[in-house]
Amino acid sequence: MDEMSVGKGDLRGEDVSGGAGDWLAAARERVRVFAQYDHAFEEQADVVVVGSGPCGAVAAYELACAGHDVILLEEGPPFTVRDFELDGNLSMARTLREGGLRMTRGTTMPTMQAIALGGGSLVNSAICVRPPESVFDRWATRFDLERTDRMSLDPHFDAISGFLGIAPTPDEVQGRRNRLFRDACDAMGIASEPISRNVRGCRGSGECLTGCRSRAKQSMDISYVPAALRAGARVLTSVQVQQIRRSGRRVTGVSGQVVAPFSRGNPRGLGHRFRVDAKAVVLAAGCTATPVLLQHSDDLANASGQVGQNLQFHPGVAIAGVFPEAVDPQFGAAQGYQSLAFLEEGFKLETLWAPPPLLAIRFPGLGEQLQTRFAELPNMAIWDAIASTHRSLGRVRKRFRSLEPTLHWRLHPDDAVILRRALRVIAELFFAAGARKILPGVVGLPDTIANAEQAALLDSALVKAGNLVMGGNHVFCTTRMHGDPTRGVVDEDGRCHDLENLYIADTGIFPQCPSVNPMLTGMALARRQALTLADRL
Repeated sequence: MDEMSVGKGDLRGEDVSGGAGDWLAAARERVRVFAQYDHAFEEQADVVVVGSGPCGAVAAYELACAGHDVILLEEGPPFTVRDFELDGNLSMARTLREGGLRMTRGTTMPTMQAIALGGGSLVNSAICVRPPESVFDRWATRFDLERTDRMSLDPHFDAISGFLGIAPTPDEVQGRRNRLFRDACDAMGIASEPISRNVRGCRGSGECLTGCRSRAKQSMDISYVPAALRAGARVLTSVQVQQIRRSGRRVTGVSGQVVAPFSRGNPRGLGHRFRVDAKAVVLAAGCTATPVLLQHSDDLANASGQVGQNLQFHPGVAIAGVFPEAVDPQFGAAQGYQSLAFLEEGFKLETLWAPPPLLAIRFPGLGEQLQTRFAELPNMAIWDAIASTHRSLGRVRKRFRSLEPTLHWRLHPDDAVILRRALRVIAELFFAAGARKILPGVVGLPDTIANAEQAALLDSALVKAGNLVMGGNHVFCTTRMHGDPTRGVVDEDGRCHDLENLYIADTGIFPQCPSVNPMLTGMALARRQALTLADRL
């Protein structure tokens, strides 16, 4: 990868929010990449934002638009189209923390967090869903919140949706895999709908998880980050924040080291020291990284004892269905259709596609048997469910001399029942769509199930929590919002209860999991926080 070209060759000249202007020359002066750091340095700003994912990028943009001097810090490098790898294994090794191999302890479950300019928006499926009012009603009742309701957040949802072009996935890019899900829901009388996504001109290439080569997905690196640059913000990539600096009840900035791309925690990848002094600090490093940074900063903002506690996921389960005829699953939006019909039961249904090497993790068998599974890929579809597992809690802890987290989490037996129920519904949908068999991917059950009657096994006592093959990439609650300072880390404006000018803007501030994909909710909260902070500076 050409370090000098990364982050420069792909910075667009058009304003994706509807305006126009030549900002490329100015951006080149305000975006730094690894090859440009040749000595230790210090910077000053009104606000330093740590993390360039969806929440951090929105916060940086709004603060810069309000006229404040903003520095946005990102540990990962920028990626251009030529840096995207279609090989799922190689892509994960380059774009995800710990090479995509991060796992929870207790109940073992993979969880993936990105390390790149734009954060998870670079490699997610672009899903943007607003939670129903009932989610916010629960948050308000149980966590003493007065202003965090759907009506209050809708203007922020609307603003972000307009900026990113969020809209339902059109039929012409659904592909047969997604339309089969729609038809199955219709046959069973289950409400379904196209998924709303932050894309412009999607071609249905199904490459969301390895980086959108058509640049249709409006990830933060081509949407909010360039807009923040146009508003005057500065962006420093390949810098690892290691310490939040404080004086009394105020933070004074952050410090850390330059880090080589893809060094993956290797001490040899660490370079020059840096420091950024600021009037306010916004932590948007992510639900697993923010609490570790606070813990390494002398257990900052933790008078409540809640930093790193209350770890929640949307654990996901999936089933592969094999059809008698070709499905050509590589064509169509990676995740184009969903059903919200079961939210009150605790799960959401979605279509899914990913690079075959990643899907193979769920395939049974080795050698010739595994080859047979791969040969069935053209006739295969993958549908999944994510669950709101409020009883399944964990914690995030720092490691010795490392900013990588240790994640302890255990799936509660009652929440396993929700996942069992979801698996059975998915199985029934497949057979309603005409699948000739399914691959349930559950330890202890047959490798294949041939009809809806056999699918009843999926929702039986035979399926224990430890039998489920899950993934959990939606992570929440480790610095939760609470009206009571003794029971939460931040208030409704995202400001830490213990400090006057330290804010958190990532999904760690969610009081509970939001029942639907979290990106849009996190961005809406970040926008509200940024506008409030802009008035306070």
